[in-house]
Amino acid sequence: MSSQSAGVAWRVHVGLLFVQLTFGAFHVVAKAVLAYLHPLALAGLRVLVATPLLLLLAWQHDRILPGRRDLPWLALLGLLGVFANQLLFILGLRLTTATSAALLMPSIPVFAAAVAIIGRIERASAGRALGIALSVLGALVMLDPRSFRMADRALAGDLLVLANCMSYATFLVVMRPVLRRLPVATVIAWSFLFGGAGVTAVSWPHLIDLNLAAAPLAVWAGVAYVVLVPTTLNYLINAWAVARSTPSLVAAYTTLQPLSAGLLAALFLAERPGWPQLAGGLLIAAGLWRVSAATPGKRVKAPARA
Repeated sequence: MSSQSAGVAWRVHVGLLFVQLTFGAFHVVAKAVLAYLHPLALAGLRVLVATPLLLLLAWQHDRILPGRRDLPWLALLGLLGVFANQLLFILGLRLTTATSAALLMPSIPVFAAAVAIIGRIERASAGRALGIALSVLGALVMLDPRSFRMADRALAGDLLVLANCMSYATFLVVMRPVLRRLPVATVIAWSFLFGGAGVTAVSWPHLIDLNLAAAPLAVWAGVAYVVLVPTTLNYLINAWAVARSTPSLVAAYTTLQPLSAGLLAALFLAERPGWPQLAGGLLIAAGLWRVSAATPGKRVKAPARA
């Protein structure tokens, strides 16, 4: 591997670690925000702020307008990664607990691997399958599924979050070939333009009824975090990482979300991790190493600029 390729690989892993650390905090922050805001209002705020920011960034950086043949693919990405992903997650999180939602996140690499293999975007390999299995097992050990209870209300939320995981996994896989033709910022910005239009239409009644003065300042700080970091920044980093690795590797990193949530709880809530958390963390680290070792070092060829 050349020094340039090693540098790219190093940055991919650092970027994905940052994404999962901040997504782990998203579970906690969003749950607190939802005590004051309707989930559809939060979803609407996410896209109304993030979409113009992403479009401005894409135009300044890429200066490319997608061709006619790319528009249906960008619309599909918007449907999977923005409309379905964000609505299903935020509605599910309102009904279930942050812990239950985190427990379901390890299903993302399983769905992503299945879709990628079925779609012939990635080849099946024993090493990658073993790595994903270790990561999923680690997340399950850490969270202890024996404490997972499915009351009627929670079950509905769990099913919505599980559907969100399937949608996001498919989004990661479908995005890979699109990134061969278009730059990262353009793909994410136009995905938000298509998907965000649907989110805005669904959430509009709750947005116009939003009482800005009623929510404490801490709630709006939480909204700002949700919009700027897990939404705007992390979507870009994940797409950048997909372009330089594989959807399976990016999806495998989602198994770190329960671990990152536990670390944040230890830092800010003085909760000490037990043996299940430590054992689960080691299994997750082993799984990510195995997936990374089984992942080709090829990056998507950068598209030509107009």
